[in-house]
Amino acid sequence: MHRKLTLAFACACALIVALTIALFGPATLRAETAPEPEPTTTTTETDEEANAVPELSKWERQRMIDRYRHETWRWQRIMGRSVTRKLPNAPEVFAGRVEAWRKTAERLRRHANNPPHKSQWLCIRRYEGAWTSRTGNGFYGGLQMDLSFQRTYAPSLLRRKGTADRWTPLEQMWAAERAHRSGRGFYPWPNTARYCGLI
Repeated sequence: MHRKLTLAFACACALIVALTIALFGPATLRAETAPEPEPTTTTTETDEEANAVPELSKWERQRMIDRYRHETWRWQRIMGRSVTRKLPNAPEVFAGRVEAWRKTAERLRRHANNPPHKSQWLCIRRYEGAWTSRTGNGFYGGLQMDLSFQRTYAPSLLRRKGTADRWTPLEQMWAAERAHRSGRGFYPWPNTARYCGLI
C-alpha cells in the first residue's frame, strides 16, 4: 500500500511540474538565478534492497538443513534403519537442498507412524499390557518383549534407553516389526496372536 501511495504522489508531482512548464514556461520554476549546487551522494536503500532477505551465514544455512536432516535420522532410528548422511541427487542450490531434506523427513514421518502391521500390534498389546508395563517375570513394554528379544531386534534402543518399557509405542512396534520380517511372524506372541486371529 505504501508503494502505491508513493507512486501516486510521484505521478501527481510530475503532472504538476509538466503543467507548470506548459503554462508559464521553464523560467518560472527557478526561484533564483544562482547556479545549482552539486548533487550530494547519499546512500539510500532501494525498495528491493530494503525488502531483500539478509544473506545467511554458512552456519545458519547448515542449521536449516540440519533441522530436517535430524528429523529424518530420528524416524530412521525408530524404524531401525541406518541414517542417511547425504541425499542422492541433492540439488546444488541451497533452497533446493533444504526442500529435499524437508520432503524426506515428511515421507519418513508418515512411514514411521504407520508400521506395516500396526493394527495387529495394537491388538496384541491390548492382551499383553500397558506400553510401560514391566512385569517381574522378565517381560517389558506393551508387547511383553524379553531381554533376548530386545537385544536381537532393537540393540541400539536397549543401549540408549534401557528396557522396552521406556520406549515409545512406535519404537516397540518397530522392534516387533523387525522380528516379524526376520521370519518369526507373530509366533513370539503365541497366545495373544491367536486371540487376534493372526496364527
